Amino acid sequence: MADNSTQLKSDAIFDQMKLHLSTDAGKALIEKIGLVYQINIAPKKIGFNEKVYVVDLKKGETTEGPYEGGKPDATFSFTDADFVKIATGKMNPQIAFMRGAMKIKGSISAAQKFTPDIFPKPSKM
Repeated sequence: MADNSTQLKSDAIFDQMKLHLSTDAGKALIEKIGLVYQINIAPKKIGFNEKVYVVDLKKGETTEGPYEGGKPDATFSFTDADFVKIATGKMNPQIAFMRGAMKIKGSISAAQKFTPDIFPKPSKM
């Protein structure tokens, strides 16, 4: 790929997430969780050329770019491929963390509420 605007597989998940948060199931998540997550997605290697997303489960929105309302409750870093596996339920987040496929900064209790249930089911993707 020649251009810098790398298309990530994760982009589709975040697009679905925007729609999901406007549904009743999404609104229930906002009430239940009420936290802000920043998610850094790297095309190949964590820490390099990351695309940043914010999943705000206080306001119920998903945005591209770093969180601007202070500090997120937890920040996660993944490669694109590993994020897709976790979001679609093909990889357990705890195992991903132990293998180094996911890095976490911030509140561990907030991070533990970040489960595949937050994401729309793969059938909708």
